[in-house]
Amino acid sequence: MTAEPVVTTESEATVAAEPAKQPGRLRKIAAQTLTVSAFMLVFAALIMPNILSRFERPGTYVRLPIEGFVAIGLVLLLPGRWKRIAAGVLGGGLALLTIEKIIDMGFHATLSRPFDPVLDWVLFDDAQSFLADSAGRAGAIGAVVGVIVLVLAILALMSLAAIRITKVADRHRRASFGTALTGTAVWVVLLVLGVQVFGTIPVAARSSAMYVWDRAKMIKGGLRDEKAFEKLAATDAFSGVPGDQLLTGLRGKDVMVFFVESYGRSAIEDPALNPGTVDVLAEGNATLKQAGYVSRSGWLGSPTAGGGSWLAHSTLLSGLWIDKQNRYRNLTSSNRLTLTSAFAKAGFDTMSVMPGATRAWPEGNFYGYDKVYDSRNTGYQGPAFSWAPQPDQYTLSWFEKNVHGPAHDPMFVEMPLVSSHTPWAPLPQFIDWDDVGDGSIYKQIQEEGKKVGSIWKDPVKLRREYSRSIQYTLTTVISWLERYGDENTVMILLGDHQPSSLIVGDGASRDVPITLLAKDKNVMAKASDWGWTAGIAPAPQAPVWPMDQFRDRFMTTFGPPADVSRVLAPPKR
Repeated sequence: MTAEPVVTTESEATVAAEPAKQPGRLRKIAAQTLTVSAFMLVFAALIMPNILSRFERPGTYVRLPIEGFVAIGLVLLLPGRWKRIAAGVLGGGLALLTIEKIIDMGFHATLSRPFDPVLDWVLFDDAQSFLADSAGRAGAIGAVVGVIVLVLAILALMSLAAIRITKVADRHRRASFGTALTGTAVWVVLLVLGVQVFGTIPVAARSSAMYVWDRAKMIKGGLRDEKAFEKLAATDAFSGVPGDQLLTGLRGKDVMVFFVESYGRSAIEDPALNPGTVDVLAEGNATLKQAGYVSRSGWLGSPTAGGGSWLAHSTLLSGLWIDKQNRYRNLTSSNRLTLTSAFAKAGFDTMSVMPGATRAWPEGNFYGYDKVYDSRNTGYQGPAFSWAPQPDQYTLSWFEKNVHGPAHDPMFVEMPLVSSHTPWAPLPQFIDWDDVGDGSIYKQIQEEGKKVGSIWKDPVKLRREYSRSIQYTLTTVISWLERYGDENTVMILLGDHQPSSLIVGDGASRDVPITLLAKDKNVMAKASDWGWTAGIAPAPQAPVWPMDQFRDRFMTTFGPPADVSRVLAPPKR
């Protein structure tokens, strides 16, 4: 029996061929998707700003980056495999710029300044310690692992994207050259005409090139500043003044410099932040006046914002503008006379009470402290409140019981209070001084307090808790002064810096309030020519001094300087 031949119709053949064509079509779609994704990734990196708020501007996305056209044109001129190598290098470089821009966003949000690629690496150790204190060791390790994965992903994806774009451009060499030349010509026209589609943002973008240029200038300026600062630190009209001539107007007094963490001008004047705070200040002013205190307040311009408290502390105490980590490092390795060492030279017992310190602080030797107390030797038996190892009221209670209350020699005390330190949750509560004890009472308060995650999701709640933290610390200090201050108490109460832009927004001033108060009217009379306003809240029109001018003004007021003309001259920066 003979088999009949199978006859295949044209339509059946077409249907049979479809499965064979399907994988090829999918590969083509995947390749096109990868190419488009590569272009979008590189384009996004080239126009990406380094400040978070700029993402809200529509003009940020309507831009023509010149760097892309130039890179394509140059890479296509290279022979063979050098195209791929150059593309990988350029992609890696763009990835590094992207990473630095992301770091900049964090620095602008917390410190209101960009990241310094030479000097700021030491701050990552502080950031890791802050995470460990706030989120626990596991949370800090998880964050570090996440950052490492993100960095590696950006490096790999950006390099692969650049290589992908180069391969596609090389396959269409003539069209790619034409696009690069045309794009460059259009960019030049847009630049010359100053075309802007949204607001003041030009369409002709050169942000990545300018960013690299600015980084290079920052590095060069930092190196130059280091040499200039060494000469500046060595110039001091007070360094040769004998101890018996220093601070003569404060002999026999207990002089205290209390820093309130993140206490800036906005806490008093910003309507979104000051409800409750102005009431605490007004009531506190009446309380202190009734207790016999005279107080006058002004403003200081801080060298930092959002963080970097040690820069403000060192600026106030040294009389030098310390706005960078290299200046701080050079200062603390010098023999500059600080306010602390001046008091020590004048015969005062000098000490620092640092409730936020959890490890040794070698810089204490530079400042001239006879004693340093911190969270390790103040006997606290309660829980930490996020970053703050112990509440401010406990610190002042311990200080009264162990240092100020017992018989003592005239003293100079610097105390950076910490309960108003970010992340502002959970917060301690002000309690009766007799109940503070060893701090065990704070266990229940801490457990019942708000959690970090619950307030950081809502900007309104975050600002409210920041304000509450300021009110807590101010209430504590005012109550301590009323209860324990005496005729020999002279206090300088001030903020170190404004909180981060998450709280005060972009463009806020760097002013912080400062108050001088004492019961001794003769002490206060010496500062009558400062122009400060009455009370513990400075008036809006009160003078603003750069913080580095305070040391010399203070020492001139309370003790004759060696050369008044040199001391009162505006300091160089």
